[in-house]
Amino acid sequence: MYDLVTVGGGLGGSSLAYAMAKAGANVLVLEHENGFRDRVRGEQMSSWGAAEARELGLYDALTSTCANEMMFWDMYVMGMPMGKRDLKATTASGLPNLGFFHPEMQETLIRAAEEAGAHVRRGAKVTNVEPGSPAKVTVEYESGESETIEAKLVAACDGRTSPSRAWGKFEVNHEPERMQIAGLFFENMSIPADTAMHYVHPARNAQTLLFPSGNCRVRSYVAHWAPTATHRLSGEKDFLAYIEESIAIGVPASAYEGAAAVGPLATFDGADTWVEHPYKSGVALVGDAAAASDPNWGQGLSLTLRDVRELRDQLLAHDDPDAAGHSYAATHDVYYGKLRAMEETYTELFFKPGPENDARRGRIFPQGPDAIPELEILQSGPDHVDLRPDMRERLLA
Repeated sequence: MYDLVTVGGGLGGSSLAYAMAKAGANVLVLEHENGFRDRVRGEQMSSWGAAEARELGLYDALTSTCANEMMFWDMYVMGMPMGKRDLKATTASGLPNLGFFHPEMQETLIRAAEEAGAHVRRGAKVTNVEPGSPAKVTVEYESGESETIEAKLVAACDGRTSPSRAWGKFEVNHEPERMQIAGLFFENMSIPADTAMHYVHPARNAQTLLFPSGNCRVRSYVAHWAPTATHRLSGEKDFLAYIEESIAIGVPASAYEGAAAVGPLATFDGADTWVEHPYKSGVALVGDAAAASDPNWGQGLSLTLRDVRELRDQLLAHDDPDAAGHSYAATHDVYYGKLRAMEETYTELFFKPGPENDARRGRIFPQGPDAIPELEILQSGPDHVDLRPDMRERLLA
């Protein structure tokens, strides 16, 4: 009988395993991959996510191994500079953004969990999660053997398409289609290593983001308003089209001189998916399994670590894991609800086409980022922003 089993050994699963093992819990991590592979995923963590990493005791582990500190956020609209923001000086946490190559981050954290005392099994394919008291996890190993493991609490940290969520019969909510986002990784790219670059092109209903992860490596994203997008960029055949679209959105062509696109390239839907009250009968959903935030706004990694910290705190505060799970889920609904409301407003303001929205953008963007003070939530997190009832009406007036 484990105190905690995490389904998945990525950001959510390994961070939670680390935190609970440090607190003395008997923890098991089940990870399907023997070696983490590169896929198009989030590789930028906002300042409030960096603060969550610090609170969990993982900030130094990340920055000393795989994470690049981005001290500044440089924004351009239609190619015109909107100002360079000093993140340490202007965020609630006083911390920079972090950029990293996702597989390196995963290896760092799963090692940290193991060193903290968690049991880690890799090459372990979870085939079922059964809520109950105790909760049960069925797992198959590469040898062909299988077993069922019991735990006081199972944390499903298995991503946006979480099989555990389906096995537990959680009801999933879906937002309507809004944005789509493509990502591509570059080596030998000459942009400042300490600066996140953000290019917005309202006339194209699009944006490009460049996040350096150190050693001239950059994760890039191109996003469009999905209903009017004409092509889903995918595979090596679209590398050149991806670069051309980035330049059309505002990235200087010089940024790509000498850079090598090393892939993979894929396009994903950006609409949120989430579960109301992501806990039942010994099974807690964490990270994207609980709520997959629109990656266009870069909140997913921070949200995952907030889930980890909240679940850790509730487990340490309650003798009853079931009570801790319900308390976690209730709190999760509040902070994630704030993020979703803000993202919906930002998406409409920045990207939704139409004369009315074009007129709003024409009034707001020339004034610079200070004209949209609520954008602070993207760096300081939902706990540090007063979401006034009239916020949406004022921004969209």
